[in-house]
Amino acid sequence: MVIINTIGKNIQTLRKQNGLTQEELAGRIGVTYQAVSKWENGTTAPDISLLPELAAVFGTNIDALLGYAAEKKTSAYYEERYKDTEYYWGVKPSFMCLEVLRILPPDRPLRILDVGCGEGKDAVFFSKNGYKVSAFDITGSGIEKAKRLAERHGVDIDFFRADIIDYRLEKEFDVIFCSGVLHYLPEEVRGEVLDDWKRHTATGGVNALNVFVQKPFIQNPPDQEPGHFPTWHSGELFGYFHDWRFERCEEVIFDCNSGGAPHKHCMDTLIAVKETV
Repeated sequence: MVIINTIGKNIQTLRKQNGLTQEELAGRIGVTYQAVSKWENGTTAPDISLLPELAAVFGTNIDALLGYAAEKKTSAYYEERYKDTEYYWGVKPSFMCLEVLRILPPDRPLRILDVGCGEGKDAVFFSKNGYKVSAFDITGSGIEKAKRLAERHGVDIDFFRADIIDYRLEKEFDVIFCSGVLHYLPEEVRGEVLDDWKRHTATGGVNALNVFVQKPFIQNPPDQEPGHFPTWHSGELFGYFHDWRFERCEEVIFDCNSGGAPHKHCMDTLIAVKETV
């Protein structure tokens, strides 16, 4: 069922990006618009013989329809950028780090997981402030660079390589931290992944998360990475944590100049506490 949902969501995304209605797409490949609707709703999947035709209409390939290409391209995109001697994201910690420090200071050994740690700046900040840190990223070059940063600061961090899409937790954490990564999580696994994080958060623990959200009046950034489709909607992240206490819950639109061209982003930020049931 997951692969059917993935194909359907990808068809819908690519169809809209190409400015096609369901009827127009159906006419291009010789099926009914009801068939296209069922694909996009995840009820059925297109016959395998139609995949080359669909890929041709969208100007893409079969891997992209199946959801494989974006993940590989995203990984490769950052693998190359993290090989540079400079730190792609800098070394200044995210503002969410300071919020976590305020809400749940490490007055005892607190376990924190940094999801999608990149080059390790936030993980190193937490470790320097007394947390017991585990951190993972999809890129090997990012992990190696993070290890060097930790060594430079004299801190011990459990860095490992994993993919947010299929990695599931095996132990409990006091803090789960994820900044600038959730927008890569496909819709069909969001609930599963976030429920896994919630189950593996200790009572009184914190999840500090942010995600780019879709706005019709904001264009895609000129330097948009492969695989970055901001399909999250305003408030969607907050809904997954409706049963937790919110310490911070906000949506902001901010200016950005990455890629050398001014543009805007919209981001939802949530810092929530797991209360005693």
